[in-house]
Amino acid sequence: MRTRRISTATSLAVLFSSVVLVGGAANPAAADSSKILPAASVGDILADGAHQHVFISDPTGGKVLVTDYSGAVVATIPSLPGVTGLDLSADSGTLYAAVPGADAIVTIDTAALTESARYDTGSGTGPKYPALAGGKLWFGYGSGGSGHIGSLDLTGAEPVVNLDHEATGTWYSAPTLASTPGAPGVLAAGIESQSPTELATYDVASGTATRTAYTSADGSNLHDLALSPDGTQVVVAGGAPYRHQAYRTSDLTPDISYPSNAYPNAVDIAPDGTVAAGIDGWYDPDVYVYKQGVTTVPVRTYDFPNTGTSSGADTLDPAGLAWAPDTSRLFAVTVNSLGVRSLRVLTDPNRSVTTVTVTAPPKATRGKKLMVTGKVESNTPVTAGATATVTRIDLESPTGKVLPPVTLKADGAFHFVDTPPAGSTVTYKVSYAGDATHSPGSGSDTVAVSRAATSLTLNHNKALYAYGTDVSFTAHLGATYKNRAVELWVDPFGTDKPKKLVKTGKVDSKGNLSTTVDMTRDTTVTAVFKGDARYAPKTVTATAYAKVKVSTSISKQYKNAKIGSTSYAYFHKTTNPVFTTTMTYYPNRKHLLSLELYYGGKWYDAGSQYFSLGTKGSIVTLGGTHETGYRMRVRASYVNNTSGDNVNSTTHGAWKYFYFTK
Repeated sequence: MRTRRISTATSLAVLFSSVVLVGGAANPAAADSSKILPAASVGDILADGAHQHVFISDPTGGKVLVTDYSGAVVATIPSLPGVTGLDLSADSGTLYAAVPGADAIVTIDTAALTESARYDTGSGTGPKYPALAGGKLWFGYGSGGSGHIGSLDLTGAEPVVNLDHEATGTWYSAPTLASTPGAPGVLAAGIESQSPTELATYDVASGTATRTAYTSADGSNLHDLALSPDGTQVVVAGGAPYRHQAYRTSDLTPDISYPSNAYPNAVDIAPDGTVAAGIDGWYDPDVYVYKQGVTTVPVRTYDFPNTGTSSGADTLDPAGLAWAPDTSRLFAVTVNSLGVRSLRVLTDPNRSVTTVTVTAPPKATRGKKLMVTGKVESNTPVTAGATATVTRIDLESPTGKVLPPVTLKADGAFHFVDTPPAGSTVTYKVSYAGDATHSPGSGSDTVAVSRAATSLTLNHNKALYAYGTDVSFTAHLGATYKNRAVELWVDPFGTDKPKKLVKTGKVDSKGNLSTTVDMTRDTTVTAVFKGDARYAPKTVTATAYAKVKVSTSISKQYKNAKIGSTSYAYFHKTTNPVFTTTMTYYPNRKHLLSLELYYGGKWYDAGSQYFSLGTKGSIVTLGGTHETGYRMRVRASYVNNTSGDNVNSTTHGAWKYFYFTK
């Protein structure tokens, strides 16, 4: 931006607010934010403190965008071909825009946000860079080896355009102009993108531009310039040198310089003299903020993120910086590798960033003293003797308990001793409220504080039960501090039945809490004590096992009779026995069918085979040639894992006996 102005009333408000800040603690600032801009280019940017608006010119788009202080676009003023420089009237009521494509200076009502007037500057003049000084609006105009300075006289009933104020000397093209309310008779000028950099200053108090100094400076590719509030310095931003050089306006001899980096492309100076120096850099901080005249260490820096697709971060647009008149914000227009522009709202720019480091021991014993150390640091030293608040967060005080504040030493160091009353993870947070020159900051560290162990047991581990048995599982909790609650979880085997919390509550006077489980599957029961301030959490499990229901019946026999005390089914050798098995169903389950033959007083294995199990069981026919005179038996079994699943425990059905005759 070429010229930044605020009203006299705003200037006084800024002055007195600064005095108040010295005596009081600063409030925490809102976080930096950004909004995408519908802009193809950027010519200039300035902030209107009275209406809390930001104006951004888009030469390529031929428009001026208006955003609020959050960066959201609230209005667009169109039909401004090539619009470049902007300036604001002293009462913040009128925005002046130089529109080279229309050879005009256009005024915009800042309340209505609409064009209010258009003043013709003459065919082919192409005005670009307006600056209010000495009761007139000055502007650079011309191109192609013939640049000049013109003015729009605002003192009469109707503004009057005057061209070519300089009696001697012309610029190569339309010069960039800068002015400041604090020195209304001073006007600074320079040529953009020219090497070496040409600068000049003028006395415009009389209504004419009288050149007071000129230099061909040791620099190149000027992008921006700004006057100090008292008009004694002009600070320039150009591709080289890699710093923001200040010159005395009286004779344009080099004065101090504000360190930055390659390649300087923007500068703005706040009403209190704070300098914002910007560069075009992918891999370095993009904005450096300095107190006026202090060139050793910046108050703070800003490094923009990468929102594009290249390896480098977003960059600052040339002349893309503007202070809010109250210095509460710094506005920056950035562009990424895809050409997308954003308005970044940088908050708390005139206060150094504060970092707070806190170091606590990794482990500690509950009820024993421990020491916490740390440091409050910033680019500029914090005040020795300042205090920071300390908060302890633990199980007894989950929202935090405020401890006595710590006093900072001259180097910002601090330490304190505490005795943690509660175990588990204890957090110590130290917060510095900030002051007129330092932003708030906080840091924290955690300590693993010991807790005693309690006992927790659960019965029926590894017990085996018949299918469908109701079993009472009881958890027993030993000594604790305040928490006597236990959770009981039941997790039947099989992916179709997830682990489920079935009961939670306080144990009884004996320390017990029970739940009943219908044992239709192998089941893991879990008891959980979540711990308290003095006793550590504990979890125990008990896995009990459940059989399946299984039975086998024989059919097609011609009679049933006993051999000894055992009942047999009798078959003619020409009849095939049919075995019907019923078993607790589970998807893809199989059952094992086993045959045995009795010979010489012993039972011998006669073969076995797995058969698929349906919801109603299975039916198997024993075919082949049947020998007579032999006793046989059959049974069905569920075998854990090999029957196709593992949700139950291995179960064997009862033997069924049969005999073949002629």
